[in-house]
Amino acid sequence: MTVFRISAAVADAFPDTLIAVVTAAGLRGHEPWPDTAAALEALERQLADGSWQPADEQDPRIDAWHTAYRSFGTNPRRIRPSVDALGRRLAKKGSLPRINPAVDSYNAVSVRHGLPAGAFDLEHVTGEVDIRHADGSEEFTPLGEPGTIENPKPGEIIYADATGVLTRHWNHRDAHRTRVTEDSSRVAFVLETLHATRDGHLLKAAADELQGLLVPRAEGTAVHFLSPAQPRVDV
Repeated sequence: MTVFRISAAVADAFPDTLIAVVTAAGLRGHEPWPDTAAALEALERQLADGSWQPADEQDPRIDAWHTAYRSFGTNPRRIRPSVDALGRRLAKKGSLPRINPAVDSYNAVSVRHGLPAGAFDLEHVTGEVDIRHADGSEEFTPLGEPGTIENPKPGEIIYADATGVLTRHWNHRDAHRTRVTEDSSRVAFVLETLHATRDGHLLKAAADELQGLLVPRAEGTAVHFLSPAQPRVDV
């Protein structure tokens, strides 16, 4: 089991936070995932025919994250929340990147619902995962840059385990160590909102949608929710 926990300071600063932790065990990442491929193609087709647009920074779901980033000293137009960056890429290029089926699944759900998403290979997580403010001593190696070491700024919100930082700027970028690949078998996916009273129904729908994409290619799945009222879950 792996513990996910929101620190008291983060809960106090963002009291309407709700995070879905969707877990999957026995993932088969080397098989085709036709439902995920269809979900990506549907989004791209809707964008092309003008029936749908990804949320942009004028959308309250994205604007809330820009406000949060500014509160801990990050410029959200230079270092964008993941869903903001993904939606901008889709709007510009007309397509989403194909990484691997598990990553493609959460990307599709993230951009469709306008909610940040990420994932961790739990076989490479050490100890408990805390969502907390950085003290500046932690080390982070960005996804795709195994030779790089960064230190988050004090006060920046991070996901961190016993070894180091798993995401910087809350949800801007994931770490290389816990990246999800075709070989990842036990994975925790996260979907996030800062306004559960307004968007909690969207988050729950997104979690259900993601779980639906995972079920045919996993031995078991589950959905857990983190909030200031429920600051710890065992997954």
